[in-house]
Amino acid sequence: MVSDRPPPAALKGRGTPVRIAHRFEKAERDGFDDGWGTLDQLADLAPLPPATSVIEERVKSVLTANDSPDIPFELSINPYRGCEHGCIYCYARPTHSYLNLSPGLDFETKIVAKVNVAERLEAELARPSYRPSPINIGSATDGYQPVERKLRLTRSVLEVLTRCAHPFTIISKSSGVERDLDLIVPAAHAGRAWVSISVTSLDAQLMRILEPRAAAPARRLQTVKVLSSAGVPVGVNIAPIIPFVNEPEIERLVEAAAEAGAGSIHYTVLRLPWEVNPLFQQWLAQHFPDRAERVMARVRDLHGGQDYKADFKARMKGSGLWAGLIAQRIDKAVQRCGLTRHVKALDVSAFRPPQRGGQGSLF
Repeated sequence: MVSDRPPPAALKGRGTPVRIAHRFEKAERDGFDDGWGTLDQLADLAPLPPATSVIEERVKSVLTANDSPDIPFELSINPYRGCEHGCIYCYARPTHSYLNLSPGLDFETKIVAKVNVAERLEAELARPSYRPSPINIGSATDGYQPVERKLRLTRSVLEVLTRCAHPFTIISKSSGVERDLDLIVPAAHAGRAWVSISVTSLDAQLMRILEPRAAAPARRLQTVKVLSSAGVPVGVNIAPIIPFVNEPEIERLVEAAAEAGAGSIHYTVLRLPWEVNPLFQQWLAQHFPDRAERVMARVRDLHGGQDYKADFKARMKGSGLWAGLIAQRIDKAVQRCGLTRHVKALDVSAFRPPQRGGQGSLF
């Protein structure tokens, strides 16, 4: 629900200060002036920084199948719902609506932890009908967000995949991935793993408001270097590209990725599905009022005149002249730096299903 108190100008360390109502709510709450100046008094109060809370959940299934033609993997797993990184543009924010929570502040402060994720993954991999395909970790929320340091759910997933010799990919914007090099490196050397590190901007000041609790840009590039030096195929994901915000950095981002040892570059343009749209536009007006209209005009150019168009053919890269210019700049920078836009297919041939019910094999 939307709070009665007026939203603060900003909250340090959070992507948004508001608990925007989700699209399934039947009622909305708003502030009401009672004639005693209550709203003015509340506006003058310094807001307390909201703490992060973890909601434990035991789930029945953890593997999500994907048949979208614009996503390069068929299976994914997300040990968490919600993400403390607080990226204002995150396309996964609307998923909190299904939990009757706000895609705004709740998404980054109320984190759902699937505490039995490893147990359920092992059960699903053991099914006779299961056919191995690389599993992506972190497609919706970052598996290495801050709560992972304590809960270690992502590591438990990697431990299951390691025992089964199952291929996997990781997408993250956290240096926490370095903790699990003991599992990632052997898998990578066997052709069963690669990692993509998202680097949205090299501007640390911009990143403090765009992705407030994610690792600093320099630290992410250091992680790229660590992974590359260890022999792990690593790419850099420039996502999302936001016109007139981080879009001017495209060439510098590709060059920085190459210098850090990345082998491939991937990108997407800004997407504003459901509640992400008003949240992002509020953020834009708050932090970049001088260019907000210009940014949104270009975003609409990318999505066929709409704030967002959920078209499998164009939602990731956009369409039209502006999208073509972005693609051209990416391709030329990639060629100039000797990188690639593609990654090698992972090996599924060594997969060994877990033993069902803990029964050992006779052979």
